[in-house]
Amino acid sequence: MEAVHDRGGRPGAGPIDRSEHPASDWEMLTDAILIALASPERRIMRVDELRRAIESLRPQQYESFRYYERWITAIEQVLIEKGLVSREEIDAKVVELGRREP
Repeated sequence: MEAVHDRGGRPGAGPIDRSEHPASDWEMLTDAILIALASPERRIMRVDELRRAIESLRPQQYESFRYYERWITAIEQVLIEKGLVSREEIDAKVVELGRREP
């Protein structure tokens, strides 16, 4: 069964933009979070779990999210599935951080 992430040979899909760009701070932090979660010392999350969660994104999410937006959404999903954090805890922290002065 073809899913949104199956891009090869899809008629009309157009080329995938593979150009390099400087990583933003939050993208580097997302990468570091995955490295920490997947480290041999912790083994909280495996890369195949990240891939599965990315591949299970709704097509609209997958198409509109950038690379690391898919990653952080997938990391959240896996941590929620494992009961390590709840959606409510994540949402509350987002609100709290949004109130902070820059």
